[in-house]
Amino acid sequence: MESKELTMMDLIVETHVGLERQGPGSPEVTLQALGFLGDLSKIARAADLACGTGGQTMVLAQNLNANITGLDLCPAFIDVFNANAEKLNQQNRVFGMVGDMEKLPFAEDEFDLIWCEGAIDGIGFEKGLNDWKRFLKKGGHIAVTCPSWFSDERPAEVEKLWAEASHPLDTIGNNIALLQRAGYLLVAAFPLPEICWTEHYFGPRAVADKALLEKYPRNDTVAAYIEENKYEAELYAKYKQYYGYVFYIGVKK
Repeated sequence: MESKELTMMDLIVETHVGLERQGPGSPEVTLQALGFLGDLSKIARAADLACGTGGQTMVLAQNLNANITGLDLCPAFIDVFNANAEKLNQQNRVFGMVGDMEKLPFAEDEFDLIWCEGAIDGIGFEKGLNDWKRFLKKGGHIAVTCPSWFSDERPAEVEKLWAEASHPLDTIGNNIALLQRAGYLLVAAFPLPEICWTEHYFGPRAVADKALLEKYPRNDTVAAYIEENKYEAELYAKYKQYYGYVFYIGVKK
């Protein structure tokens, strides 16, 4: 790939394909969320939407006996996902496929669990909850993380960043109300700790950014991309008391 042909999406993929996670999170938090689902032996079919390379999916695989389908738009992520499933000897029941979370290729009432870490805000929290519900069995669980306001005070810098990156953030209370209105009973909602951002995402991403800069020296697109990443991390450090990712877990009525 010629440097002059690089796009921001190329850089996002190249940076993140080697990371365990493509956004804030941690194995401990995935397990914490899983702990709210009750009898895990009742989960036979699960989907992880916008699964990335499957960091969280492999945690699910090691703690569920279910067949798990991971879905992501990026073929490079899915290649790593399936390789990771093979490394864990889980390829017979954990499978990644290329697909769009806005156009799910599944049957109605197919899943006991729908999981999505760090992506539902890309299509809108309310839209995701409503669109995905028909693929979930009655009594099945949905578990998603979504960036949310921790308070009614909204720093303009943060609001602008997230409005440009995805749908605008909402408060935890409003998101819980949306989940209930969409036809779910609330099981739990809890914020992700700071370590999910700093050690599990920003740190590894900064290392990948450095390698990218060395690979594509004096490339304006790369320089701009890395500056955006630095700004996102700086903004979080400055305003982390106002916003963060929150795990929302519900059960379909």
